[in-house]
Amino acid sequence: MRSSWEADPTIGEHSTHDLLQIAGRATQLASQFIRSHRPAELTVKGDRDLSSDVDMGVERLVRTFLRDATPEIGFLGEEGGGNTKERDLWVLDPIDGTINFLHGVPLFAVSLALIHAESTLAAVVELPLIGTAYTALRGHGSFADGRRIRVSATSTLKDSLISIDQYTFGSDAERKNRARLRLTEQLSKRVQRLRILGASSVDLAWTAEGRLDACIMLGNNLWDTAAGVLIAREAGAHVLAEDGRDHSRQSWATIAVTASIEAELMTVIQSTLSRLPAE
Repeated sequence: MRSSWEADPTIGEHSTHDLLQIAGRATQLASQFIRSHRPAELTVKGDRDLSSDVDMGVERLVRTFLRDATPEIGFLGEEGGGNTKERDLWVLDPIDGTINFLHGVPLFAVSLALIHAESTLAAVVELPLIGTAYTALRGHGSFADGRRIRVSATSTLKDSLISIDQYTFGSDAERKNRARLRLTEQLSKRVQRLRILGASSVDLAWTAEGRLDACIMLGNNLWDTAAGVLIAREAGAHVLAEDGRDHSRQSWATIAVTASIEAELMTVIQSTLSRLPAE
């Protein structure tokens, strides 16, 4: 967390508080769009990797809204791309958990983050069908529908509920999934329960709220993690890379964990990954 004496930055005419309000309005519009549209056209992005016309519609809607509200800030969307080199950048996953959405499973979210000089300043993760919006402003805490949230008080790994990200797909899936398979095997012996939710932003938001005690993603796409990482950190989670250092945009993995079980969990993760054969 930033120092207490450090002033909140402004971008153009907007304070960070103003920008969080704008982000909240954008995700509300996106959620309304999702609730009122059914997917009619699918686009195959890769092996078992799909996007829908609703994903595309949400991204167009939010991109236009933010361009009008904050023309000085760049935009990066999962579906339409953008310039990642912008100093000030909105980052959107229009539907994080598209496969859940397509199957009618309500565990998906609109994830929107504001990045300034590679640091996330503001974040919103909104679950359109569940009806909860998680928000965070750097240095000001995390909230669920305006209620302050904190990570869980679970003190031991054996009492913990932990999520791990979904198994990957594509031409290199077998190699990539070895780590997930091995980690699932090792954690299943040590935790109370494991879950696969299928949406990274939900994993991170629920860790922030204390519904989960930790979440593990062996990946770090900016649109998947930027908003959720800030929400988790501002709620008291330690967000780490696979080597135990603080998580950054350059990290390979994204691990959010409450401090009381961090040492136990990271010992399992690092021991498991170190024993995998080199490729």
